[in-house]
Amino acid sequence: MENPEITIRLTPDEALVLSDWLEQVQMTDLSHLVDDAAVWAPLHRIAGTLDKSLPGIFATDYAERLDAARRRLRPAPDDDTDDHEGSDT
Repeated sequence: MENPEITIRLTPDEALVLSDWLEQVQMTDLSHLVDDAAVWAPLHRIAGTLDKSLPGIFATDYAERLDAARRRLRPAPDDDTDDHEGSDT
């Protein structure tokens, strides 16, 4: 029997950056990006799970933490490979 749920693993940096992006998507009229109402249910579930898993989103230094996570996730300027495609994280 197949597992009825899918598990996605993220690093803390990936989770923080994704959580922030999902928050922006939810608070902005991006119907041109998310044109299928069925997509909102999993997006809200992912965002809610991230919010519960990331106590740092309520920290006073949240902006600094988010900026640091973004810097760590961005490829180096001289790195022309895409390490994120095909990654099992």
